[in-house]
Amino acid sequence: MARDQQYLNSSQFRFRLGMIIIFLVSLGLRFWGLSRFNLLVFDEVYYAKFANNYLTQTPFFNAHPPLSQYIIAIGIWIGSRLPFGQDTVNNLAGSTLSTWSYRWMNALTGAFIPVISGAIIYQLTSRRTYTLLATLLIATDGFLLVESRYALNNIYIVIFGLVAQLLFILSLKATKVKRWLLLISSGICFGASVAVKWNGLGFILGIVLLLIIAWIIQFAKTSTENIPTFGYPQSPLENLTQLSILQLALSLGVIPILFYLIAWIPHLQISPEPGLWELQTTILNYHKTLGNGSDIHPYCAAWYTWPLTLRPLAYFYERIDHLTNLDPTVPPPNFTPVIYDVHAMGNPPLWWFSVLAIILTIWVLWERMIAWVKIKKNRSILATTSVHAYTSFPPKIELWLLLYLLVNWLANWTPWITVTRCVFLYHYMSAFVFAGLILAWWIDRWLQSNLFHLRLIGATALGLILLGFVFWMPIFLGLPLSPEQWKIRMWFSSWI
Repeated sequence: MARDQQYLNSSQFRFRLGMIIIFLVSLGLRFWGLSRFNLLVFDEVYYAKFANNYLTQTPFFNAHPPLSQYIIAIGIWIGSRLPFGQDTVNNLAGSTLSTWSYRWMNALTGAFIPVISGAIIYQLTSRRTYTLLATLLIATDGFLLVESRYALNNIYIVIFGLVAQLLFILSLKATKVKRWLLLISSGICFGASVAVKWNGLGFILGIVLLLIIAWIIQFAKTSTENIPTFGYPQSPLENLTQLSILQLALSLGVIPILFYLIAWIPHLQISPEPGLWELQTTILNYHKTLGNGSDIHPYCAAWYTWPLTLRPLAYFYERIDHLTNLDPTVPPPNFTPVIYDVHAMGNPPLWWFSVLAIILTIWVLWERMIAWVKIKKNRSILATTSVHAYTSFPPKIELWLLLYLLVNWLANWTPWITVTRCVFLYHYMSAFVFAGLILAWWIDRWLQSNLFHLRLIGATALGLILLGFVFWMPIFLGLPLSPEQWKIRMWFSSWI
């Protein structure tokens, strides 16, 4: 007994240590060389300026909800008063600011995304190895890393949406007053995600779709028609049908809407015209009439290209070639031009393998559904060994997990099919997190398999993901590269 307790304590210590290490590495990568480019990178020309406008009380039109710019503004206010991070300054945002001051809040926030992702997995499965793998895979994504290092707004959609879903899941495991408090907190975070960009609605849609599925399953069941659980524990997601209409209406509707509306108050105090309702219409019309195609923006990317990261964005590119100041016929000896490139793209092996994992997951869920239909029609086949295995993989708790991940992936991706304006790869960020968590589930299963070839597949996939992260890290962080080093990282012409 004492030995078992000692092992559990040791396992828990290793788990916590692993989570802390992943967080610290994520934090370090986001803060490393944060002031490297003393200018406004990509959409910092909007969001850093807008954040500063709130501090200087300068009226302006905002084509997105304002919450992310408030947060960046708080970062500027704090960062400008710190005794460090003041080495590089510019006035490109309308005031003299250090680059560190308008970037550090994003870096700090982004470092928590892998940990929050892991926390969701732990609450749904209580499996430490899977949680560590999930946290690690999200930490090795290039797009999340790049977005965390500049004053951009997409990182806040993801963090608020994930926290909202984490709190919602926790509420399913709670009762009475604690459940209410968690649902209210979840509703606030859902509203915060939408108050960054409207596509934060995808996180709410994911929960709504899961509710529909839960009720369909509930109505389809009878006391004699349940698929056996074979002793597996219950998923908290099975408690979705326990939530009252009032609880659902408040957490998924009323509270998010109220928070969204309240979030506009500071903006309207500075820019009272147009008013709140007219402003929403103006924003909608702006996006509807934005247009599409390379003539609108060179990095427009169709929604179906996102999962394979076919059209990433060059947030920054500069070639330092001192030959331009010299006689080109007499170059200095041993001179090599230097390229600085910040590419907003996913870690290719991670994103590509996640697509394969999604295909496998859809197949497994389809097979499970077919098995359920067969059992519903003829329960006598439950006596066969093959059907026993058929209906026990994945186990019931992980069946709900896969439903949760797949539904949220779809909810955050497929609505973009209907959007006609120019869209970009960063619109896939929220959906990618769930794709990465699906991949982590498969790798974890493979690594723990009794079959050598499956363990080899899992280890190979994980190794390639880690190698890919290291290989493409220079263009995630904007590190100096020779032209040859840069070219070997541009595998496709669509990446340039």
